[in-house]
Amino acid sequence: MKQSPTLLSILLTFSLVLLVSCSSNSSDESDWVDLFNGATLEGWQNFGGGNFYVEDGAIVGEAAPKLPNSFLATNEMYGDFELEVEFKVDPLLNSGIQIRSHTYPEETKTIRWGGRFKPDGSKDVKDRVWEKGRFWGYQIEIDPSDRAWSGTLYEEGGRGFLHTPGENKEGMKAFKGGEWNHFRIIANGDHFQTWLNGVPVADVHDGLTASGYIALQLHGIGNNMEKIGQKVRWKNIRLKHL
Repeated sequence: MKQSPTLLSILLTFSLVLLVSCSSNSSDESDWVDLFNGATLEGWQNFGGGNFYVEDGAIVGEAAPKLPNSFLATNEMYGDFELEVEFKVDPLLNSGIQIRSHTYPEETKTIRWGGRFKPDGSKDVKDRVWEKGRFWGYQIEIDPSDRAWSGTLYEEGGRGFLHTPGENKEGMKAFKGGEWNHFRIIANGDHFQTWLNGVPVADVHDGLTASGYIALQLHGIGNNMEKIGQKVRWKNIRLKHL
């Protein structure tokens, strides 16, 4: 005669499943590394001289006149990873998250794509010379303007947009003006994927660099008086190696 499982055996099985599940979740969480300690800029370096500081548990970049695009970069370089970061940006200020980025060791000429991709997939190509020490690399765009290109993939100090911004209509609706937003970013080999508030935005293959700095961009404003004091904020910056 087939015996029914006893209450004790059911409880033991349930406890084992719960233990395995909790252990797995704990292991997943332990894989993440916090890049920002919530209190100081320890572990970060400033390229460009922009005004970066910590306030209310977040890194703040505050716009000032006559400064170039500035970047608060990690001391370490990273290759394949999943990155999560929350950000909030004032409406007049463009920004971005740099990944696998570097500085030019000497004056460097690159191609520069002008405008969006054409219907045949091509782009206007121009030469551009970048000064020694210029920060460059992959950037996930933060764009609070009406064009709504946040989450698209751009090459700062290089080719420009690596896909046509504005094609992903759902992604364009995901940005929350005046609120905290969330990026999930995966760089795995030559494959780059981004999500903005859980909505997929970019899905691009490009093999230019395999590793580099992660950085926070404070965009230069020239002499635009209206943008002085505009801020971009970042918090809960964490990374998991792949």
